[in-house]
Amino acid sequence: MYTRHCLMAITASALLLVGTAASTSAAASPAPSTSLVVNARIAGHCSFDRVVIDVKGKLPPTTVTRVKELRYDGSGKKVPLAGKHFLEIKLSPAAAHNNAGRNVYKGPRLIKLNLPKLKGFALTGDFEGVVTFGAAFDSKPSYTTKQLHRPERFVLDIAHRNTCLSSH
Repeated sequence: MYTRHCLMAITASALLLVGTAASTSAAASPAPSTSLVVNARIAGHCSFDRVVIDVKGKLPPTTVTRVKELRYDGSGKKVPLAGKHFLEIKLSPAAAHNNAGRNVYKGPRLIKLNLPKLKGFALTGDFEGVVTFGAAFDSKPSYTTKQLHRPERFVLDIAHRNTCLSSH
């Protein structure tokens, strides 16, 4: 009986030691670097409006989703952009602030636009490893996306009729 208790105590100690060593080495290793969203640029072209989101570090997975309305992440407050149609752009994992908590995003936070399709754009979240933007439109947008590298950026092109054709 004494031998069995002694063996169980040694086994438990060994497991505790292995678990402690594993957690210590995990805590000592640096956290993976987070992609930083540093800017967003918006421009109108002859047949499309373009949003470019600049990222420092590796470009994270990005999704574009049609939503009924735009809300700020965290607070849930409605984003004050007029429109009937909205797109939500999410980059994750990403942040718009550095490890010290300082803002690194230098682009527009809330802007009303008068482009052929794009009527507004906002940074709607930098919350729990997700950076979110919203885009507002008067009519349903037809869009394409692409990722460009060196420098890293996500591109959203919103199609519209050609505004550069002359009437001759």
